[in-house]
Amino acid sequence: MEAFTKLTGIVAPVDRVNVDTDAIIPKQFLKRIERTGFGQFLFYEWRFDQEGNEITSFSLNQPEYKGASVLLSRANFGCGSSREHAPWAIMDFGFRCVIAPSFADIFYNNCFKNGILPIKLSEEQVEDLFQRTSQHDGYQLNIDLTNKTITDAYGLEIHFDLDEHRRQFLLQGLDDIGLTLQHADAISEYENKHSSILFG
Repeated sequence: MEAFTKLTGIVAPVDRVNVDTDAIIPKQFLKRIERTGFGQFLFYEWRFDQEGNEITSFSLNQPEYKGASVLLSRANFGCGSSREHAPWAIMDFGFRCVIAPSFADIFYNNCFKNGILPIKLSEEQVEDLFQRTSQHDGYQLNIDLTNKTITDAYGLEIHFDLDEHRRQFLLQGLDDIGLTLQHADAISEYENKHSSILFG
């Protein structure tokens, strides 16, 4: 998994509360067995009409948000079913960070397992970011995970909180398997000592 240390990216707003995982990646696209290829279906029913044409009023279809890597949304982002395909789709589309006032717990935890930084800010701070995004075409944020800061080119500076264990997951580019493999020598030593018990 790619480590996350610093990110400078365009902000794309999805100005809705209670964005659920079925909106993030509709159930009809869950048949793939790979983790990749889901980005094309992100927010599919908001991005396309029934004939498959782009809905130009939806933010991700607007040219000023093309190539965005920071997703900005409202409270309770990622609610609904626990499908891990939701962060897969977000990551595959190109987002490395999601900012919202609150997240559903399972989605929040899945983000860290897939190299995405979810940042919780206050309602007031999120509203300020929505305003800044609307005022500046191609609005960008600089996100520094080492120092837990968010800045922009217009004087903004926000410090955000994050559990240290989760922060290290991202800084070191680890998922659960990678974390386990850090202890590979100890695991091998244990297996060698107990091989007769384990394998008869």
